Amino acid sequence: MAEENNEENGKKSPIKLILMIVGGIVLLGAGLGIGILVGGGESSDPSTEISQIIEKKENPESKNKEDEESADSGEVAEECAEEEKDAEGNCPVGPKKIPKITPEEEIFATTYYEFPGNFTTNLKGSKRFLQISVGVSTQYDETVMENVDSHQLALRSEILTIMSTFSPEDIAGREGKQKLADALKEGINETLVKVEGFGGVENVHFTSFVLQ
Repeated sequence: MAEENNEENGKKSPIKLILMIVGGIVLLGAGLGIGILVGGGESSDPSTEISQIIEKKENPESKNKEDEESADSGEVAEECAEEEKDAEGNCPVGPKKIPKITPEEEIFATTYYEFPGNFTTNLKGSKRFLQISVGVSTQYDETVMENVDSHQLALRSEILTIMSTFSPEDIAGREGKQKLADALKEGINETLVKVEGFGGVENVHFTSFVLQ
């Protein structure tokens, strides 16, 4: 009886061993399958990563190509001025500020003076007469207007004389009025130069202009 039991145990032992081996293979295959699913099907072999690093060092052109592709895709960070960065030191999104350089301009104050009353005279070669009110301006100091006021009598005579040399056709339109204003400015300055040695009147203005 003992010999029969030993023979049965000897037959069963190889079967158990085979079942254990098969079960281990199945478990190993299941574990690999789960690992592939979790890892996305990519192996993280260290030797592969080292080979890629060495390849980039030996072939810098490939790295430059990658940089160009990143630039084309808009991944290159743009630089900006320090004053444009936000509290975290990042460049703002959108158009950048462009500094504008403007030259410094020296601006002078303009002083005006209006002669009291009107100037009325007959026009050249006509029975018509012209009545105007005249003012002058300058960007020089107050000395010019003080001289104009002091020599008002001589200046009024000069203004009436110049007016009488113009005909109705001469003062027609905007250009005609400007010609009369230029002639009056020249005559006023010539009179001031004679009596004070300096003119200084830069513009003549009509505050009223009546042709009858």
